[in-house]
Amino acid sequence: MADEIFTVAQIFNEGFSTKSVRRLISSNKLIASRVGAGNRSLRIKKSDIDDYLAEHVNKTKGATVNE
Repeated sequence: MADEIFTVAQIFNEGFSTKSVRRLISSNKLIASRVGAGNRSLRIKKSDIDDYLAEHVNKTKGATVNE
């Protein structure tokens, strides 16, 4: 089964800032491919987005705070 492919703008529409997405790609924390004339357009696989989110979820969610 083929993996869905997203543009930076499509990820932005899902609630991520384009600046954050580009920063993650530049720092090699999110995998993207350059396509098109001059390799200017970025494409990101859904599975790579899911992998990034799985590794960076807030692991303290539901934790109690010592008072």
